[in-house]
Amino acid sequence: MIVNCPEDFLTELSRGGYEAEGPAPVKAVLMVEPAGFCISAQSATDNQYMNAGDSADPGRAMEQFHNLVGLISSQGIEVVVFPGDPETPDALFPNNVFATTRDRLIIGRMLHPIRQKEADRQDIRAYFESRGYQTVDLSTADCVAELTGSLIIDSARRIGFCGMSKRVDQAGLEAMHEAFDLKLVFSFELPPCEYHTNVVLMVLADRACVIYPGGFVDPAVPEAIGKAFPGRTLFLNEAEKNAFAGNCIALTEHDLFMSQTGLNALRPSSRAALEAWGFVIHSTALDEIEKAGGSLRCMVAEIF
Repeated sequence: MIVNCPEDFLTELSRGGYEAEGPAPVKAVLMVEPAGFCISAQSATDNQYMNAGDSADPGRAMEQFHNLVGLISSQGIEVVVFPGDPETPDALFPNNVFATTRDRLIIGRMLHPIRQKEADRQDIRAYFESRGYQTVDLSTADCVAELTGSLIIDSARRIGFCGMSKRVDQAGLEAMHEAFDLKLVFSFELPPCEYHTNVVLMVLADRACVIYPGGFVDPAVPEAIGKAFPGRTLFLNEAEKNAFAGNCIALTEHDLFMSQTGLNALRPSSRAALEAWGFVIHSTALDEIEKAGGSLRCMVAEIF
C-alpha cells in the first residue's frame, strides 16, 4: 500500500499488521572507490550541497574512503570494495544505484545520464548473481528510482518513507515498493532545495529515526513519521542537517556511523539522545568526499 498524506499513514499504522518481523542486520556492505574523484556538473544541477566550482583532491578523497572502509571493518562488518571509474565520478555513492533484500539485488534508474552508466556494471551484478540473488533491474524501466537515496526503509516492519523529488517519480515509487517487497510506503514532497530523502531522514536499526523537520513541504509529515518511532525520534536543526548529521547509518543494532563533519555539528542534546538509545557513534573525516554532495550513508550500500 502507498499512502501520501500523514493522516492516512497514521491510520494505516494504527490498524496493525506492521509489527517488527525481527532485526534485519546487514551481512556486509558494498562500497565503490572514488577513482578520479571530481565534482559532477550534472549532479550539481539539482544538489544544493554541491558547488560545481569547488576544487577536488582525488588523493585525499581516496584516503578518506579507505579510512571509512577501515572504520567499518574494525567493528566486524565485512566491506566489499569495488573499483571506481573516472568516467562515473559519482559511483562512490552506490546506495542510489544498488540495493538488496535478503534474496534480491535491486538496480535503480538514475536521473542523470552520467549516473545511469553505473547501473551497467557487470562485476557488481555478477557478484550478487553468483551468491543466489535474483536481479530486479529498474535501470531500463520508464521511471526514475534512486533507491535508498529517495526511499528510507524500516526493514523490520517493511515500511518505506519516500521523499518525492526529481530523483524519484510515481512510476519509480511504485516499482521500488514492489522490488523491496514493502507492506506500506508513505510518500511525501520534498522542497525543491532537497534532492534525496536520506539527507533529511534516516531510520536507525529499525528502532529510531533522525529527521530534519524543515526538509518537508508539509510540516505534518515529520510529525507523523516521528509518531512511528515514539520516544526515539531525534529532530535535527538546520545546522546539523547541513553538516550531513542525518546522512548517517546504523550497520548493527548499536553501531552508528556518520562523518566527522556531522558529528562535530551535533548538539550535545542530540548526541546524548542517540547514546541514551544505545548507539555508539563512529566517525571519520569525509569533508573532501562531501564536496560531491553526499556523505557517509550515501557511500554505503547494505547487503542483506
